[in-house]
Amino acid sequence: MERSLSDNSIEAYSRDIEKLYQFSDSQPVKLYPETITLTSLRLFIVWVNELGMIPSSQARILSGIKSFYKYLLMEDIIKSDPSELLESPKIQRKLPDTLSYEDINKMIDSIDVSKPEGGRNRAILEVLYGCGLRVSELTELKLSNLYLDIEFIKVTGKGSKERLVPIGGSAVKALKIWIENIRVHIPVKKGEEDLVFLNRRGSRLSRVYIFMVIKQLAQLTGINKTISPHTFRHSFATHLVEGGADLRAVQEMLGHESITTTEIYTHLDREYLKGTIIQYHPRS
Repeated sequence: MERSLSDNSIEAYSRDIEKLYQFSDSQPVKLYPETITLTSLRLFIVWVNELGMIPSSQARILSGIKSFYKYLLMEDIIKSDPSELLESPKIQRKLPDTLSYEDINKMIDSIDVSKPEGGRNRAILEVLYGCGLRVSELTELKLSNLYLDIEFIKVTGKGSKERLVPIGGSAVKALKIWIENIRVHIPVKKGEEDLVFLNRRGSRLSRVYIFMVIKQLAQLTGINKTISPHTFRHSFATHLVEGGADLRAVQEMLGHESITTTEIYTHLDREYLKGTIIQYHPRS
């Protein structure tokens, strides 16, 4: 409640603590939160590693454990935090897959807008790419948070944090067609009246459904990359940085808590510059 975490985050933290419990239960002398030491936690890391977990999963588990011990310290259940000096495994930051502007256009243009779901799917892709939303932010987008007359939308991101994101002309046009010409004819399920995107039965769209729509469009247009809704978010940020956008502005639009998360797109920009030199420099 204090950190306004989503249900998914709470569930993930609970699974992390469950693993620590399983480890403590497997020891010759059972460990308790109050009796676990830094050495015990280092043995726990070895145990987790032996389960075959990749470094990113290990790092997430350790983040959960550290949060758990901060909580115990705040509540005076323990006097010192054994996780304070615990080092997380080094994670190699992979550059995310992105789509070119041409590929995105191909996918949008391949949608059959003569069908009601086609108008909706076009609006979905325009908003995903035009605003750089997470798929959960898209499925939870509300009509009451659209300010299309001034070309802004209000988005609720991780930790229930709200942010204002500009929305361009193409996305505004696609949204208006969906809302004013198609959505009005759908019998909306009780409780879903304020949601922007609905299925034909008037219920909210699932994240899995949006994954499937994008996968089918990629196959239809012959795009062989493994893409997801998040690919549009990466493409949004990459194209902004490549165009010279200020990194702080991109951070604000993406809703990143730390600028270091956004900095990955400067690496993508360097790759783009390197590719440009290889392609166009006469001495390459």
